[in-house]
Amino acid sequence: MVWKEVSMEEQKLEFINEVLRRPTSFIEICNKFGISRKTGYKWYNRFLEFGKEGLKDLSRAPHHHPNEMESSTIEVILLIKKNFPFWGPRKIHARLKSHYLEIELPSKSTIENILKKNNLVFQRVTRRKVPETNPLSHCNAVNDIWCYDFKGWFLTGDGKKCEPLTITDAHSRYLLKCVSMKNKTTQSVWSVFDYAFKEYGLPLKARSDNGPPFATVGVGRLSKLSILLIKAGVAPEWITPGKPQENGRHERFHLTLKQETANPPAQTLAAQERLFRDFKDYYNNDRPHEALGQNTPSSIYVTSNRRWDGKLRSPEYDDHYEKRKVMKCGCISWLGKNHFISEALYGEYFGILAQENGVYNIHYGNVLLGIIDLRKGFKKR
Repeated sequence: MVWKEVSMEEQKLEFINEVLRRPTSFIEICNKFGISRKTGYKWYNRFLEFGKEGLKDLSRAPHHHPNEMESSTIEVILLIKKNFPFWGPRKIHARLKSHYLEIELPSKSTIENILKKNNLVFQRVTRRKVPETNPLSHCNAVNDIWCYDFKGWFLTGDGKKCEPLTITDAHSRYLLKCVSMKNKTTQSVWSVFDYAFKEYGLPLKARSDNGPPFATVGVGRLSKLSILLIKAGVAPEWITPGKPQENGRHERFHLTLKQETANPPAQTLAAQERLFRDFKDYYNNDRPHEALGQNTPSSIYVTSNRRWDGKLRSPEYDDHYEKRKVMKCGCISWLGKNHFISEALYGEYFGILAQENGVYNIHYGNVLLGIIDLRKGFKKR
């Protein structure tokens, strides 16, 4: 877009008006005005914090009076805190560093003292300790593991039930999906994954708890949803029953989601869904994340190079495995005997891997379902 012969402030205001109308995506609007997404967010967030005054360039002249500089800095800090009430000194410091290069950057302790003097440091409510996340230490890159779960349901102001399904990338903390679900059926959840795969590609693994429709008490904990994931090329993982710390990053995210979108809830379900959409944009692109060195998730996340073509395929096994097809009765035939495994996998092929002493591991994709012991028969995992 060619800049018109008008003031930069007017051009910024024109940009803000178009963002507020949102005829297209935020990135497309930035491209139209010939600015980066980072610059676009800087203008937009300054407008939210200061109104039209925030679109004016801050003076770069040196401050000869320390008290004046301190007053200007305090004003910016308090306005950031007003606009982002859940942010503490470290996030405010990160925002000043990235968005307000024109002013002298105070230390985190100075910011904390300013907040204290203005009674903006609140005593935290004692909560159950958020679980540590060491079990995810093997997650070394984006799209290694996606975490997903239902956030606990709540009622909007008009009494409508809202229960969002959330999907995050474990490495970058990028929020992929936050969708209010009408029900918790396999097909409903799968449709959200289908959209996520089309938009972001396929992760290597997807981790959940053991509740329905994510898992069952059957062999391998396989549910219809986890079978669909395997056929899409994604290996399902489940936390150990009774150990929510194994999905601690996602649990911590749900606390932030509740604080910033549902405390209190919106008056209507439609308004709550708008809050979720706005939160996704803010959380990914604007909110500094302490575990990322106060960077944003969008500065780290990239889409997967494993693209999703929408086709479901049964898992394949290498030459170390013997293959057997599950009969309608749920059995496979192995070494002259029928072994009941699961009727849910009728028509699918299992991989059988020999161990020692007449014991064989039974796999469906990457999931170990159990063992066949020639002396004792099949035993599920």
